[in-house]
This record gives sequence, structure tokens and C-alpha cells, in this order.
Amino acid sequence: MEGKVKAVSKELNNNGIHFETKLQQEEESVTQDIQVQCDDKISEEEKNKIRLMRALVEKQDPSSKEVDDFEIRRFLHAMDLDVDKASAMLLKCLKWKKHIAPNGSISASEAPNEIAHNKMFLQGVDKQGRPIAVILGSRHFQNKLGGLDELKRFVVLALDKLCSRTSPGREKFVVIVDLQGFGYANSDARAYIWALSILQDCYPERLEKILGVKIPYLFWTLWKIVSPFIDNKTKKKIMFVENKRLMTTLLQDIDESQLPEIYGGKMPLVPIHEA
Repeated sequence: MEGKVKAVSKELNNNGIHFETKLQQEEESVTQDIQVQCDDKISEEEKNKIRLMRALVEKQDPSSKEVDDFEIRRFLHAMDLDVDKASAMLLKCLKWKKHIAPNGSISASEAPNEIAHNKMFLQGVDKQGRPIAVILGSRHFQNKLGGLDELKRFVVLALDKLCSRTSPGREKFVVIVDLQGFGYANSDARAYIWALSILQDCYPERLEKILGVKIPYLFWTLWKIVSPFIDNKTKKKIMFVENKRLMTTLLQDIDESQLPEIYGGKMPLVPIHEA
């Protein structure tokens, strides 16, 4: 599709908007202020880009008419408002979703083995109203029955649940990845790479941040394998929290009433498929 937007005005072709969350891995980053972006109004520049992108995408996939403007805007932001790249990204995502979820969504019955691990939960919101998910890494094991296909369905089910708790202008979520008790049996690199790929490629601009907590030494070996497959924008949204700063960091972003019970808060964990 490259070159199809040359007829657009120079202003639309040249202007770009970058929405990168700058999270540094150094110790001081743990306490940095959150930059809240809550804008349910679409700018004129964005409207022009959306109209152009919608025309390109609908021509190749008429079903994309069901995609709303906010979702198109997220794909545009992911590609720095490059209409050609954003259109290609959305078309690829729509094609993949039709394959993995031909009925339009994933039900719990389509990922029974993953759900049986009881490893992902949805509870509460942070101080900016973003939904929070908690993943217990020690409960993930390679799925030898359903394989990677079932894992992919589970990831889509979980991400769709999270996205259903968002609203226009406040479209992001927070994930706490708790690795207490994480061991060799949980070191499923292929699964983690696939999960992150789905997040990056089909749910762009949805992630606010990932907080990695209670990190064991073993994890860093796995991280060296997985991290090259993570794009730079996503990497900047991943923060590893020192044990001694755990409560300080969590309470900075999450009120005690919304903090999971396992971290001293008041919110019980609800399995993602029951949320």
C-alpha cells in the first residue's frame, strides 16, 4: 500500500504523533509520575487520517466497517500516524482474528486447559481508571493438550476482557506480572513470545504498563530469549520492580481499595474468565 496516500496534503503526510510511555529501568523510574492521556475527542488531523485509512482498509476487507474510529486511531498511533503502515497492520490483525476467533470472540470453553491453570485475574482499576490484570507466572505451564493454538485463544479471551473494561479516551490497561515461585517448569519462552506478539500486533496502544514483581534470578535467562521479540515501544512500558519498592510502587498508582489482597489491599482476585 506504500505510496497510496501521496494525494493527501503535505500537512497530513508529514505530521506525526508519538505516544510512547517513557519508563526507564533505573531505580528512580519506579516513582516517576504517570502521564495521563484521556482524550475522547478525535482531532481534525486524526479524522483526516482515519477517513483515509478506513477507505484503504474497507476496500480490501469490507468487514472492517465494524471497526470504530478509536480502534483505527490506536493503530495509527502505533505506526506514528503512517496510514500505509497502520492499514497494513490492521488488515493483518483482522485476518488473524478471523482465523483464531471465527465467531468473533473466544469463549471460556475454547481454552479449558489454560483456564484450569487459574493464572490470570482481573480486579479493580488504578488511580486513572485503567483496569488492572494480575498474572501469576508460577501457574503457567506449557499446554501439552491444547498447544499454542489454545494459548492464543486464551490470550485473546483475556485481552478482550480487559479491553471491555476500558472506554473511549481511556483505552489502556495495567498488568501486574507476579513471578514469585517462578521456576524452570514455567519458562515457556514460545508462549510468552506469542502472547506479547498478539498484544503488540492486534491490541496496539492498549497497554499502559507491565509491572514485573517478585522477580527470581532464573527469570533473567528467559528474558534474554524473549526480549529481542518485543518492540521498543512495548519494552519502554515494562518496569521491573525491586522487592523493597513493591508497596511504594503499587500504592503510587493504585489506591489501597483497588489493590489486590495478595499485596495487602482489599480487592479479591477474580479469574479473568469469570470477570
